[in-house]
Amino acid sequence: MNARLNPPAYELHPLCVLFPRMVGAEFDALCDDIEANGLRTPIVLHEGMILDGGNRYRACLEAGVEPQFVEFAGGNLATFVLSVNLHRRHLSPGQQAAIVASAQDWSSAQTVGKPKSGNVAGLATVAQRAAESGASERTQRMADKVAKADPALAVQVGHGEVSLPQAHAMVSEPAKPKKPKKPKLPASQSEAPAAAIAEDPRDAQIKALTAQSEDLEKALKEELAENTRIGAVLDADDRVAEAMAVNKELAAENKRLKAQIGQLTERINGLVGESTQQVRRIKAMQAKMKKAGLE
Repeated sequence: MNARLNPPAYELHPLCVLFPRMVGAEFDALCDDIEANGLRTPIVLHEGMILDGGNRYRACLEAGVEPQFVEFAGGNLATFVLSVNLHRRHLSPGQQAAIVASAQDWSSAQTVGKPKSGNVAGLATVAQRAAESGASERTQRMADKVAKADPALAVQVGHGEVSLPQAHAMVSEPAKPKKPKKPKLPASQSEAPAAAIAEDPRDAQIKALTAQSEDLEKALKEELAENTRIGAVLDADDRVAEAMAVNKELAAENKRLKAQIGQLTERINGLVGESTQQVRRIKAMQAKMKKAGLE
């Protein structure tokens, strides 16, 4: 690689930070591409921070290629960042839902005490956020809850450091056990010590942990079902592609057979014509022989 550059450092915009950074082989491949082909997509700046292109900026410095910058053209910040990053990266539905939820919370915070600037357009409802993330509404609600309860934890989910079901279980308070009613004792036992009939506090802790474990198991099953559904869609796409390839082969074969049929038809028509001419010659010869008295 070329000598590394040392231009002024740029901070990442809070919306840019929501996405995981490239590492390992993926980042090395980006560096190699930029070194070989240059930076094809400029880095977008907003208010002196990198709004889009944090990985490209690092790769330029690593490859010794001068980075190119453009200023954000204006519009909805969250919508722009989500549109150019959310679906070009290999992220799970839980990661995508968490990133959208975090973007919504950041956008909402920008309007507190101020007139709305348009930062929250298109992300106001669960349905809109689920449509943006591509996750189910159930998954999106889980992500929304994590983002509101613990924004830093939501960022970890978006980075793939914690799964969404785990994070959801972490921010979900275990159900408080109901205070048991004192049983009515026979008169002969009415003077028993209170400690003898009080519920063991460890039982309440066990119940709370059991409920939390059941919630986590349910959330994990739902996440698995969502991933299975997406896998089925991808398999269906593969089958459609295979069917299209088969149809192309059949169309080519049909075209070849039609050409052969056309050639045979022309040949048959030629033979019929020759046969007709031969019949006419025979009839003419018979007429001449009859006239000459040879028959």
